[in-house]
Amino acid sequence: MTRVTPRGTVLVSGAGVAGPALAYWLSRGGFRVTVVEKARAPRDGGYPVDVRGTALEVVRRMGILPRLREAHIDLRRLTFLDEDGGTVASLTPHAVTGGVAGRDLEVRRGDLTAALHAAVRDDVEFLFDDSVDTLAQSGHGVDVTFRGGGCRTFDVVVGADGAHSRTRRFVFGPEERFHRHLGFCFAVFTLPNTLGLSHETIMWNTPGRAAALYAVGDGDDVHALLNVAHPEPPSHAFRDREAWQDLITSLFADAGWEVPCLLAALRDAADPYFDAVGQIRMPRWSRGRVALVGDAAYAPSFLTGQGTSLALVGAYMLAASLAGRDHAAGLAAYEERTRGFVTANQEQVGEGDALLFPTTARALERRDDMLRRLGTAPPHGGRPAHAALTLPEFAPLT
Repeated sequence: MTRVTPRGTVLVSGAGVAGPALAYWLSRGGFRVTVVEKARAPRDGGYPVDVRGTALEVVRRMGILPRLREAHIDLRRLTFLDEDGGTVASLTPHAVTGGVAGRDLEVRRGDLTAALHAAVRDDVEFLFDDSVDTLAQSGHGVDVTFRGGGCRTFDVVVGADGAHSRTRRFVFGPEERFHRHLGFCFAVFTLPNTLGLSHETIMWNTPGRAAALYAVGDGDDVHALLNVAHPEPPSHAFRDREAWQDLITSLFADAGWEVPCLLAALRDAADPYFDAVGQIRMPRWSRGRVALVGDAAYAPSFLTGQGTSLALVGAYMLAASLAGRDHAAGLAAYEERTRGFVTANQEQVGEGDALLFPTTARALERRDDMLRRLGTAPPHGGRPAHAALTLPEFAPLT
């Protein structure tokens, strides 16, 4: 990397997707960057994520596109089942998602985070096994104390710490102000591949309930999803594994197909995760010298398939907006140049809801009739939302 004249110091909280991507572009723009992450190392494993549209150009400009192409998951079939486990339709995934075969990427989240970390680890400071304890803004910067001890001052602090962002809570207030519940809760976990699935997803539906198995290859394990309509977030269960497992078990108690086996496997799973399906919608993504990026600012929910792509694009746009501007002008430009793209992608949520998780018998019947007729990718009117932004040029400071 070309040596650059420092423009200022930036602390990025979170080393998932948005954090390292932002650190990469800020470093190229001449900033001295520190990334703090509560995990002890970059997180491997994880569930598959999509990189599509404008985000593909971001990873191409980072030089990691070839590595991600090698890690691409070749999902070949998506099968929908009825209540009794009979096949409704078996299709190519792109016919359902509207993606572009041979171009869009699907990779394990751990493969993406490893590629991002490798691209930036030599140029920025990483503080693993640590987190921000307090933030205090002043005229000269942001005073930060760390859980592991010590206090430092940065010109700008960016929260890239996910949908349940502590940075957002410190600066903007409780999550409830910004969380838009989408009417579902879900559990994901890994279990043995006893059905011998290979490069495929199988999804079982009844009104308001879905169970899916996702085999990213032909290995010994598969990913499982249990998703169920729930009018309000089950707040009492979020921090209590036994409580949310009991909730999921009760809501799927009379389900057929392989669901009883999935419920049994859930109890013993090593990596279970439970949450409500929702979006983060904020009127502003910055306050003073503190900004948010990725899910912390605009989580779109997995119904859109755009969380990872928005994180990559948002990181690029934030860094490009700060380059050559003071923090106030840069953060204002970030909002102005990026919000339309974010909004367009968040508003895709209704399409994902209708296709994957119909909540009434009539809606499920219409969905299944559509799937039976679907043989090619559905047409899009105009430019797809995931590609509806042209990246500005980003010239590193020399």
